Formats: sequence, structure tokens, C-alpha cells
Amino acid sequence: MKIFYQSFGCKVSQYETENIEAQMKARGFETVSRPESADIAVINTCTVTSGADSKCRQAMHRVKKQNPRCILCAMGCMTQVAGGEAAPQECDIVIGSRNKTLLPELIGQYLATGQRIIAVTPITDEHGFEAMQNTSVESRTRAYIKIQDGCDMYCTYCIIPYARGHICSKPLNEIKEEAAALVLSGHKELILTGINLCCYGRDFKNGTRLIDAIEAVCAVSGDFRVRLSSVEPEMISDGDIQRMARLEKLCPHFHLSLQSGCDKTLKAMKRHYTAAEYLELCQRLRESFPDCAVTTDIMVGFPGESEQDHKQSLEFAALAGFADAHIFPYSRRKGTVADTMPCQVEGSIKHRRAREMAQTTAKTREEYMKRMQGRTLKVLFEKETDPRFHQGHSGNYLLVRTPRVDESVSLRREFKNVRITGYDAHGLTGDIEE
Repeated sequence: MKIFYQSFGCKVSQYETENIEAQMKARGFETVSRPESADIAVINTCTVTSGADSKCRQAMHRVKKQNPRCILCAMGCMTQVAGGEAAPQECDIVIGSRNKTLLPELIGQYLATGQRIIAVTPITDEHGFEAMQNTSVESRTRAYIKIQDGCDMYCTYCIIPYARGHICSKPLNEIKEEAAALVLSGHKELILTGINLCCYGRDFKNGTRLIDAIEAVCAVSGDFRVRLSSVEPEMISDGDIQRMARLEKLCPHFHLSLQSGCDKTLKAMKRHYTAAEYLELCQRLRESFPDCAVTTDIMVGFPGESEQDHKQSLEFAALAGFADAHIFPYSRRKGTVADTMPCQVEGSIKHRRAREMAQTTAKTREEYMKRMQGRTLKVLFEKETDPRFHQGHSGNYLLVRTPRVDESVSLRREFKNVRITGYDAHGLTGDIEE
């Protein structure tokens, strides 16, 4: 039988979908790229905003409209928060966010009985880390390793603690086994990811922390590098930075979620740091990792954000000198504290502020790329998508292109030192140093 997969939201969801796909392939099911040719469709949902909910529902309706006979399976954060019975009636199998590994078994049950299955269960303290491993042997350059799930921070704008439940972590020995298998299959970059990555190990009650997981993966033998996904700024200590700085395989790239450069807004969001503390962390990282990239997420138009607050956030973004930033206007989400806050900001104002913030961070990105001229960066080359260039990413996550003399020669999955000679809107350009 043939299965179509579609994943919405974060890299954790993508990882989980790929895990289910691997399980189904092991059972003899074939993956297809279009729902029209599928016997089964699996939709892994996201619920971070109301817009995300809508996109997921539209995808389900579209699948059933294009292929009424296919078995439609919905899983993930949206179905967890909404409850199984709230899933569109087109869905034949509905599960939540912490029992995704049950899906292959439930598909078998549905094929045997033809009866609709609702298997969304409340998330409790007893829910541990759901055992999953990235077993990909496909010829990819990089792979994600999910090491953590859940969040207990309860930022006022965020629904995720209700969708994912409490913090739980993957045991260190399982992380090392997964990393070793991925390196053995040829992957050159491993990305550690989670719902709130810096909370890794809190549930173990034995002092294990994220830095221990980073060191464990970096200790695996092989020619590869390690990258971190988004981390929370208040959870990185000086000791962590010192230990990370000793790891040659760790990429000098830190995605520190800021959300706002205004202390008043940060407090309203229930973030656990000030703008000054965030900036100090950036400085400490740059001292230990020269030329490292600090990237971020910034929200504009949070309830109660005044023009002066927005101006403070703009000024802070310019001062922080981000190598890149994801800018987005605040989106109301039913079920969160922020949704009921007074002084909601008009949509036109939010979008104008987003444009202004994007302009500010575009300048800091250009300044950062400009500083790379004349430097030699270690680049991992990836897919050959342009006959004119070899291209890949540096450790500080900048796209780097070099001239391609012979189209028959591929550098994919190879590390090369590249001397940077220029930059443009796409990224850096340079020449390979032999």
C-alpha cells in the first residue's frame, strides 16, 4: 500500500513524521509524494497559531477531496489540544502528540475493522519520552536527532505546553547510539532538537543537562559536525559555554530566541530574562566563539506593545548584531493568556512593525556577512542544484558558493576550507583552498 505524508510546524514534528515513515517502510508500505495516488495519508499537525490550525484542517479537507477513498490519519499538536472528537470528520484515525508510535498498529487495526479510531489521550506527568530514533540511511547530508520533548515555561503567548505536556528527555545512551548510526550511514551534520532544548535532562533528577548531550554526540567517532537548534537564553551558563568551546565538532552557531528587545514586553510575555542579560550572553558567546553566528526569533505587535516599546526592540536588534532573524507579527491563539490581554495591536500596525524589524535585521545580517570577507570558513557542501556553483553551509550557517568548473564533479557531503571573497543577497562567495 502507498502512503502520503505531510508535516506541519517545527523540526521536531518533521523528525517524528520521518520516524513513522521509516516504521511503515519496514512493514512494506511505499511512500508517495502526492495524495491522489495514496491509499493512506498521514497529516502531522501544528497548533502554534490559529493560522496553523487552519492550514492543517485545509490540508485534511484537500486530501479527502482529491482522494476520497484514502484512509486519513491525523496526529500531533492540533489534535492533542482540540481533542480527538474535534478533528474533521474526514479523519479515519486520530491520535495526539505523545503516542505517535502507535500509528502503524492503529493503521493495521483500521484496515482489519474499517472502524474510525480516536486515540487522543490526556498528557500526564507519567508520560515519558516516546522512544524514537532517526534510522535514515538515505543519502542526506544532515539529520535531526530529537532529544527532548515538552515545555513547562508557559510563556503567555504559547499553547505548546498544553499540546506537548511536561518536559521529558531521551536517555544519553540512546542519543549516542542514534548519532553513531547516522554517522555510519554517511550523514555529515547532526542537529540536536527538541521542543525546549535547554530543558534537556531536567526530568532525570540526576544533574544531566544539555551540555552533557552535546558532549556525548561530539564524542562519537567520525568526520561530522554538530549543530544546535533553538535554545533559550536564560538557560546557558558560563560553565556550559566553556565546555562547548572545547568541542571541535560543535558549530559556532547559536539560535537564541529573543522575542522582544523591550523589557516591559518580555515581562508581559513571561520570558525569564532581560534585554541586558540577553546581550551579555551574546557577548560571552562571541568571546568564546569568535565569528560565531547569533540568530534569533523576534515577535512584533504583542498585546500592549507601544510605539516606544517597538522602538526599544528595534534599537536592541541593531545593537545585538544578529546574523539572521525570523520576524513575525504576534498572532492570537485561543487558550493562551495573551489572547485575553487588553490593548491588542491592530493588524496593519503589526505588519508595519514587522517590516521595520526585518529591515533592521537585514542590515545586521549584511554587516555580519561583510565581516566574513577574507576569512577562511569550513564548508559542508550539499546538493548540486546549480551548474555554476558548488554550495553548502559554513559552521556559522551561512550559505557559501564556489565556482563549479566541471559539472560532472560533485562535492556533496565533503568538507572544504573556503576563503571568502564576497557576498550578495544569497550569501557568501569564495574559493576553495587546496
